Amino acid sequence: MRNDLEKKIWLYAILIIVLGLIALFSASYGNARVSQKVFYDQLICSGLGLIGMWYLSRLDYRKFYDLAYVFYAINIILLIWVLAAGRNALGATRWLEIGGVNFQPSEFMKVSLIFALSRYLSNRRPTLSFGFFSRTQVIIKDLIIPFLLTLIPMALIFKQPDLGTALLLFGMFVMIIFVSGLEYRYIFSFLSICAALVPFGWHFLKQYQKDRLLVFLNPNIDPLGAGYTIIQSKIAIGSGQLFGKGWLSGTQSQLNFLPERHTDFIFSVIGEEWGLVGGILLIGLYFLLINCSLTIAGQIKDKFGTFVAVGIVSILSLQVIINLGMVMGLFPIVGITLPFVSYGRSSLVKSVIMIGFLLNLSKKRTIF
Repeated sequence: MRNDLEKKIWLYAILIIVLGLIALFSASYGNARVSQKVFYDQLICSGLGLIGMWYLSRLDYRKFYDLAYVFYAINIILLIWVLAAGRNALGATRWLEIGGVNFQPSEFMKVSLIFALSRYLSNRRPTLSFGFFSRTQVIIKDLIIPFLLTLIPMALIFKQPDLGTALLLFGMFVMIIFVSGLEYRYIFSFLSICAALVPFGWHFLKQYQKDRLLVFLNPNIDPLGAGYTIIQSKIAIGSGQLFGKGWLSGTQSQLNFLPERHTDFIFSVIGEEWGLVGGILLIGLYFLLINCSLTIAGQIKDKFGTFVAVGIVSILSLQVIINLGMVMGLFPIVGITLPFVSYGRSSLVKSVIMIGFLLNLSKKRTIF
C-alpha cells in the first residue's frame, strides 16, 4: 500500500509539472513581453526539483522537528530583510537577491510555518481540570500562541504588500488548529471575532488592493485598468470552449491581451488552448494528489507528521482553489500562484519541498 501511494504521488506530481511546462512554453512562445527564457528556466528547475524531491523523500523526517524553530527564525529574519532591502517589482517588495539569485522568502515561510506549528502543537498536553483558569490556559496555549506564531509572518508579508500569501498562512493555521484536538467552540468563537474585525482591515489596504476588491464586484467599472486582467482571463477561458483552440493557438495569450499569463494566470492559457477538457484534466490531477496527501495525513501515528501533512494539504489545496477561482473571476485577484504550473523558482522549490516531505511520510513505518 505504501509503495502504491508513493508511486501515485510521483506520477501525479510529474504529470502536473509536464502540463505546466507545456502551457508555459506556449505562454512564452514568440512573445516579446514574456521571454522564452522563463520556460527553459522552469524546465531546469523542474528537473533539479524532482531530484530534490527524491532526496527529501529519503531523509529522516524527524530532523525537521529538531530544526523547525530554526527554519522559522531564519525566515522571519529574511522577511524583515525583504522590507529593509528587498527588490521592488510591480509595486511590491517581495524578492531578495543573494549571490545573484532572486527568491521570495514568503514562499519558504509557508513551509517553515507548517513545521513550527506542527512542532508546537505536537507537544500539546490535555488539560485535566475544567475551571475558568484551566479554560483560559487552554485558549492561550493551544490557540493564542499558535496564532501569534502565524500572525508575525502574516504581518511582515502583508507589509510587502502580499495580501494573498498572508491570507493563505491564516487559512493553513485554521486547518491545522481544527485537527489539533482543540474544542470547536473555541475555534468558532475565534473565527467569529476575526470575521467581525474584517471590515476594519479595509483601511490598511493599499489603493490597488482596494481597486481589485471593487473590480471583483464589478470588473466593468475599470475595464482598461484594474479590471482588464480578469476580463481578458475570462474571455480566454470562455473562448476555449470544450476542446480549446489548440496548443500555441490561443489568441488572448499569443496576441498579448492576457497579462501575467506565465505566472498567476497560467490557467487562462490552459483553458483557452485546451478547453474544458484540459482544465478538468489538470484539476483532476490536483484532486488525486491532494487525495493521496489526505490519505497519508489520516494514517500517520506521529502527531508531528500528521500536522505537517495537514499543513501541506492546506497550502496545496488552498492555492489551487484560490488561483482557479481568481482567474475565473470567482475570487478577487490576490496574486496566488498555481503550484507546479505557474512560473517561479521560489514557488516551485516550495512545492517540491512539500511533496518531498509527503513522499517521506508515505514510506515510514509510522503508517498503518
